Amino acid sequence: MQVAVYYSNSDVRPEERPRPTIGPGELLMRIRASGICGSDLMEWYRKPKAPIVLGHEVAGVVEEVGEGVEAFAVGDRIVTTHHVPCNRCRYCLTDRHSVCPTLHSTTFDPGGFAEYVRLPAINVERGTFHLPDNVTFDEGSFVEPLACVVRGQRLTGVRPGDSIAVLGSGVSGILQIQLARATGAGRIIATDISEPRLQLAMRFGADVALKADAPNIAEKIIEANRGNHIDRVLVCAAARSALELALEIVDLGGSVLFFAPLLPEETLDYPAHDLWKRGISIVHSYAGPPADMQTALDLIAAKRVDVANMVTHRLPLEKTQEGFQLMQEATDALKIIIEP
Repeated sequence: MQVAVYYSNSDVRPEERPRPTIGPGELLMRIRASGICGSDLMEWYRKPKAPIVLGHEVAGVVEEVGEGVEAFAVGDRIVTTHHVPCNRCRYCLTDRHSVCPTLHSTTFDPGGFAEYVRLPAINVERGTFHLPDNVTFDEGSFVEPLACVVRGQRLTGVRPGDSIAVLGSGVSGILQIQLARATGAGRIIATDISEPRLQLAMRFGADVALKADAPNIAEKIIEANRGNHIDRVLVCAAARSALELALEIVDLGGSVLFFAPLLPEETLDYPAHDLWKRGISIVHSYAGPPADMQTALDLIAAKRVDVANMVTHRLPLEKTQEGFQLMQEATDALKIIIEP
């Protein structure tokens, strides 16, 4: 079968590999749509593991069924996730799935930028879902990233009527905007350094979209919120300046979601006393456990979050490198789907 092997952001090569062989409790999935995630471009994290087949935002069809699998049959349309928690450890039982050791050790073989993947038994049991007839494969590839957003907003305490600032209007930022709008948020202000992405932010539900590098941007955001600081700030830009801005604009008793990670060596210099005095909560979130996957799938099936119109490019597997380049340029590209 053909795969796209990642060596670096500028070197993703089509190669041939044997089709995976499945065992008891497993599925062989034929990939029909595989989205390029912003995290796929984090060279500091990906390059040390290279060569590797990336791709984890996938939807497709069951090609083979392993012994003992009863919930799925050949030909079923499915969506799955590469990371699944154990749902038994003290972290999972207290809604801290992001730090479950099992979640960080599970994945599928070899990766979504391939014609076929083997889904291990634990992924079949806890991270694989039937795709409703009214959900396309392209739409299905958004279930995993939307699940991450669902979890992030849930932990951040986003409530109907809250004012929201989304810092960074790439794919995750647009999903944050749409989810906040779908669940009854108040005023939504988006930022980005890219003018095309600001236009997309407005198209998908932001009330105001501002250039992130504009002078006095904190004042402009507060002014856009009718003179008030922001209840929930969702940081979707992997930039120290975005985190500093978030802490400046968040309201008393508000919360900040650090959704996009900084480089491991980066630090943030901020007075701890100020956090205490202002009652600010800082939240981190990673991945989307099974319940959030189901919620994301339901939102997409009900068309409450419009993911179909987020797709700007569809490319064959052999052009995965072109997709990575489009993602890095961050101009008119939003969601790029690889179709093996």
